[in-house]
Amino acid sequence: MANQEQTQEPLFQPFKLGNITLSNRMAMAPLTRNRAEAGNVPGPMTIEYYAQRASVGLIIAEATQVSAQAQGYVATPGVHSPEQIAAWRKVTDEVHARGGHIYLQMWHTGRMSHTAFQPGEQAPVAPSAIRAQAKTFIPGQGYVDTSTPRALETSEIAGIVADFRSAARQAIEAGFDGIEVHGAHGYLLDAFLRDGSNKRTDQYGGSIENRSRFLLEVMAAVIAEIGADKVGVRLSPVSPVNDSNESNPQPLFEHVVRELEKLKPVYIHVVEGHTGGPRDNAPFDYEAIRKLYSGVWMVNNGYDKAMANEAIASGKADLVSFGRLMITNPDLPRRFKENAPLNELFKDAPLYGGVGPHGYTDYPALA
Repeated sequence: MANQEQTQEPLFQPFKLGNITLSNRMAMAPLTRNRAEAGNVPGPMTIEYYAQRASVGLIIAEATQVSAQAQGYVATPGVHSPEQIAAWRKVTDEVHARGGHIYLQMWHTGRMSHTAFQPGEQAPVAPSAIRAQAKTFIPGQGYVDTSTPRALETSEIAGIVADFRSAARQAIEAGFDGIEVHGAHGYLLDAFLRDGSNKRTDQYGGSIENRSRFLLEVMAAVIAEIGADKVGVRLSPVSPVNDSNESNPQPLFEHVVRELEKLKPVYIHVVEGHTGGPRDNAPFDYEAIRKLYSGVWMVNNGYDKAMANEAIASGKADLVSFGRLMITNPDLPRRFKENAPLNELFKDAPLYGGVGPHGYTDYPALA
């Protein structure tokens, strides 16, 4: 009887996502782990890391550069060179061999970067030449302030849209089931959305409609390239991470979601509250934007099993993504099903960055 009750819980029901069927309604949130090898190529540890977590309904692999210019952190992977694509293929093959499904999150870090990561040590790019009050890590130097960016010329934006489109095609070539556009957390597309970082006076600045244009152009391009049933997008309406500032987020994100509804991406992935922090850091009506979109709604930030089951049962969400719990528990679906104890975070290994397998591939699964 207990096993029957567990399998009837909403979180463990199969779910149709585009052209694939997930084994449960749990997703692994995209998590930057800084383990890419030379040339920003995923290595053997990355294969093992994702394969260990293939029992989750959907893996959303870590944020991955769409171009060399898009990098902002050390040892983050790309999907723009033949070597990177071939390496990702080994990851997706192993996840699929274990019965899993995997999307790739694609990003351009924008002003969340440093000249040390940019081709020719040029300034990073952004909507406006405003330095983010944030830091990045450079080997040998430690944590340093991000560099002051230069404002993108209007004529350059189409080239970055094309980078996203090309990266989406290459992700599919690498065997991913789909892609997630990173439109959150102060990175380039999110920085264009927000009036705190976007002071432009061209068609990409000023009004809500103009500030949303870049994200929507990227979404339209990747959907045209690989199909709406393989494209999701992540948004973080009120998270202040990476110096994200917006004076009036409710109408901004209502407009964004209303326009996304016209493009029909397969899902919208919403970070509720302060990423990795309080869920009620700022007032925001998530139900209002939920009502504007007819596709799959994924929620994130601090969910446990009970909260996730309630969100799905109530119709508040279709899928729930887990970040830290997926880092520390490679077999999280089984642990939730069996109400088994959860692993504690290793005290001598960082949660997100790090070097080598410790804190990456050595969190134990149940016997």
